[in-house]
Amino acid sequence: MKNGKSAAKKIATLAVFTALSLIMFIIENQFPPMFIPGAKMGLANIFSFAALIMYSPLEAFAIVAIRTGLGAVYAGNVSALLYSFTGGVVSMAVSSLLMYTVYPRISVMSVSVCAAVAHNITQNVVFVIISGTALMFGYMPYLVLLGILSGAIVGGVIMLMFKKVPKSVFERALSKKPRAAEKQVSPSEDGSEI
Repeated sequence: MKNGKSAAKKIATLAVFTALSLIMFIIENQFPPMFIPGAKMGLANIFSFAALIMYSPLEAFAIVAIRTGLGAVYAGNVSALLYSFTGGVVSMAVSSLLMYTVYPRISVMSVSVCAAVAHNITQNVVFVIISGTALMFGYMPYLVLLGILSGAIVGGVIMLMFKKVPKSVFERALSKKPRAAEKQVSPSEDGSEI
């Protein structure tokens, strides 16, 4: 019975994260691109990153897949699914690798920045492959800088979220703590993780 309740809580939490991620994607989609055609801040990644910290890469990848699929349908641009999905998968793979190997030797913000840069580079490479326009590689330095900015914002929001929301809220959502959540710093331990 207890395992059933824990599983239900986990599914409910992931459903809320997925919905919030999609809502954030839809809101961001209403604004013009930042500096470079198609460039967004990627705030929808906050919730897949939170799922990675709370649960595991599997749940985080599920949120990315559902959000990119539904987001492409909502935006009416199914071809954009290829860019969003590949970028999301690569960035989540980078986040997972770093969170489960070198964290906490590097901060959550550093993980987020690396993931955002990987996301932007992946999308640019996919665009070049599909369009055959190698000139798009000229955008790479700007995409890296934009990735650093957006990764820092997402990482900062994640750090605030896990510091300001009472720990008991997250503990109640978990049936068991994954490695990344076990290593998550408590508010009292960290004043300078950035």
